[in-house]
Amino acid sequence: MTEAAMSTEMVQLLTPEGERREHDEFTFERPDEDLPAWLRDMVLARRFDTEATALQRHGELGLWPPVLGQEAAQVGSAHALGDLDVVFPTYREHAVFLTLGLPFQQLLALFRGSDAGAWDHLDRFRNYQIIIGSQTLHATGYAMGLQLDGLVGNQDGPNAATIAYHGDGASSQGDVNEAYVFAASYNAPVVFFCQNNQWAISEPIALQSRIPLYQRAHGFGFPGVRVDGNDVLAVHAVTRWALERAHRGEGPTFIEAFTYRMGAHTTSDDPTKYRADEETRSWAGRDPITRLTTHLRTAGLIDDAWLAGLDEEARQFGADIRAAIPTLRDLTMDELFDNVHAENTVALEAQRREHAAWAAEEE
Repeated sequence: MTEAAMSTEMVQLLTPEGERREHDEFTFERPDEDLPAWLRDMVLARRFDTEATALQRHGELGLWPPVLGQEAAQVGSAHALGDLDVVFPTYREHAVFLTLGLPFQQLLALFRGSDAGAWDHLDRFRNYQIIIGSQTLHATGYAMGLQLDGLVGNQDGPNAATIAYHGDGASSQGDVNEAYVFAASYNAPVVFFCQNNQWAISEPIALQSRIPLYQRAHGFGFPGVRVDGNDVLAVHAVTRWALERAHRGEGPTFIEAFTYRMGAHTTSDDPTKYRADEETRSWAGRDPITRLTTHLRTAGLIDDAWLAGLDEEARQFGADIRAAIPTLRDLTMDELFDNVHAENTVALEAQRREHAAWAAEEE
């Protein structure tokens, strides 16, 4: 697809040069005065990502999936969420997690192997899923439960929906396509938010789909929209629209956030083995943080002093992240058994006793 063709079918409200533009169907309805806080969210998410990558290189984390380049897609969509909406993430939604104000220590503990995902705040943000695409089924089932609970289609509220984040590679998984079928069949209030970062590990999107991903949604019977995933304004506008559809009981929506994974798939990956340097350099010119910074400077909403203050906050945040590592405590096996079900089963209690007996023999 040519650059011209891509631009005509992709929702964009802020160009790579930081200039505002209009769209016939989608508008950004928040005041521009909100945007410096969104830039802060993106910058701190990038600092967190940088620190976590360095911690993995130093042996403090077992693995880390970078989010570099995808900050606008995540921050813009996170700010569109309502109070009752629930996030079903992959393993890369660090910026969504932080934007919702959740404790970053939980992310570090998971990738350090300290807590096995025994997280708090699961009412807003469910556990990371390492199994590719499984969270889309969870999100669809939960959304169907919201219908049964009467939390959909209320004129005066309250209304709720789910949002399932997944990547372009996950769109090829059977679980994900089954989730699309169930969501369409039951008109479930779920938003499928696909971050098309162009690469499913080492496989380019061209090998997975002969048509743009958002067009696939029509075959399942619900709307699909492609949005510039490096444009935080457009991402917010499209996600808010999709969530409002779900709240009204109009069913699922597929959003393709067209973005780019600037770094490796995970810290065990070397993208130089399969990606051309020219491609990465081209996408660097569409950087979401630079784009928003340029716009806010032009609008007079930030200046050098503001940015210096943000740099200092990011520096202190980095220090806090590093300082958190020695405070992380490994959960005991008893605690892990307690976190499997709300009420333990007979079979699980038998496994607990079996493990306890084995551990006693090892001592």
